[in-house]
Amino acid sequence: MGRSRRTLPEELLLLALDPATGTTAQPQSLDLGLAGAQLVELALAGRIAPDGDRIAVVVPRPTGDPTLDCALELLRRRGAPVRAVHWIGGPRLGLRQVYLTHLERCGMVAAVPGQMCGVLPTTRYQATDNEISREIRARLDSAIRTGVPPDPRTAALAALAHAVGLGKHLYPGNEGRSSRSRLRDLIRHDPMGGLVAHAVMDVQNGAGAQPRRGPATTGRQPGPGARTAPQPARGVPMQPHHGSMARAVAH
Repeated sequence: MGRSRRTLPEELLLLALDPATGTTAQPQSLDLGLAGAQLVELALAGRIAPDGDRIAVVVPRPTGDPTLDCALELLRRRGAPVRAVHWIGGPRLGLRQVYLTHLERCGMVAAVPGQMCGVLPTTRYQATDNEISREIRARLDSAIRTGVPPDPRTAALAALAHAVGLGKHLYPGNEGRSSRSRLRDLIRHDPMGGLVAHAVMDVQNGAGAQPRRGPATTGRQPGPGARTAPQPARGVPMQPHHGSMARAVAH
């Protein structure tokens, strides 16, 4: 995969970045959306495919994008297909900062240091070329206004934007209600995007943390071969706990 085309995680992050404030809308759910966007991008590249509500690696060959290839390798190591909701709700969070740093290295955003309440150091991010963000937004606007089925990439972007709650950021107020509704409806135009978007919403609603209904637990220790809680992937930062104060974040 060359760098001539932006990846879906990059587009989702640029869509969420407020050009006036340098902060991102929906920062907590955006991490989930970025994890989902990685899955869609890998599917568009032919590396993974949906298997019911699970994700299966079909071509383990690297894409050439280091961040996507890290996700692909983690999926490959799983061996068996993994449920999308478990992957998105797993320890691959903190992607918002990963991609902000990535976009800064690519020259698409510039880091602007500042202070919160005159004390806490913060970092905000300004797009270096607002035309890119306008082009991404125009694709969504066109799909909403015309009603013409969008291409799979735009349909998936719309589905993820709805799933992470960007609708009110992109189309605020009562006047934006119909646009938000049509943004939600675009979810049906891309099966992979729809699967991932629903998984993102399930995680936010707590479904990803709930075990499937089965025999009642008795407090016994798990037997041999039982699954244990997933451990953080190497090289991928965990999402800070609520209330923690990160030194450099875009809110």
